[in-house]
Amino acid sequence: MILIVDSGSTKSDWLAVDNNGKKLMDKIRTKGLNPAILSEKKLFKIINKSSELKDNKEKVTHVFFYGAGCGTENAKELLKGVLSSIFVTAHIEVNEDTLAAVYATISHPKEAAVVCILGTGSNCSYYDGEVLHQRVLSLGYTLMDDASGNYYGKQLIRDYYFNNMPENVRIAFGAKYNMEADYIKYNLYKQPSPNAYLANFAEFMFLHKDSEYTINLIKDGIRLFAKNMIFQYQEELKTAPVHFAGSIAYFSQDEIKAVAQEMGFKVGNFQRRPIDGLVGFHTKNL
Repeated sequence: MILIVDSGSTKSDWLAVDNNGKKLMDKIRTKGLNPAILSEKKLFKIINKSSELKDNKEKVTHVFFYGAGCGTENAKELLKGVLSSIFVTAHIEVNEDTLAAVYATISHPKEAAVVCILGTGSNCSYYDGEVLHQRVLSLGYTLMDDASGNYYGKQLIRDYYFNNMPENVRIAFGAKYNMEADYIKYNLYKQPSPNAYLANFAEFMFLHKDSEYTINLIKDGIRLFAKNMIFQYQEELKTAPVHFAGSIAYFSQDEIKAVAQEMGFKVGNFQRRPIDGLVGFHTKNL
């Protein structure tokens, strides 16, 4: 049994397939497994909470894990140790989520492309057809993650409290979420995964895309992301398309294309869930 895992900070999707890529069970979903913000104990607990994973752990021969927070060696080794302690006979590989996005979005195995992730968090890399190049080391949601779910959640909450929303949007936002200051601060400062908490608010934008305020909010975030991340690859952008993975990107396609035309880069493919493109890659390369 081969396990292929696509993990963000909010959730992790697990696919169990055989050597031919045949699905062996329904997709398994656990909470997000971000080793940059979760302890070893918490990571272990989340995985073991899944009865499907626990009951089949001895059958697993390979685990290919792609996740948010796996961009540094320390984080990779932490998660690899947790996975190895559970799937004791399996070959384990842990890679950053950007690599999953590459395999899921490129049109052919040797295609060179700038590949972006816009989900709970955000990231951007250049794939030259063989090697992944990262120009910016992510410092996480507090300092970076432009145009991500947690970025937009933060902007929405700020605009609500600073009275920068149109009144009809503000009323709708306040009706959908608990906007009491103590409740927000409790989730941000006393609960685990505050980035995932913030990202939950981003759904509001896509339910209210009839508002000029919402469209401008989305575009402003994408402009910031393009300036700080995509344009790290100025030379590569002359010939390479820019592919996007993640739910925020998928539901912001119109805004991304508009900003791309405005700022001068070429948009390529969109993939909402990178895991769907990983099965073929790994079963061909065992």
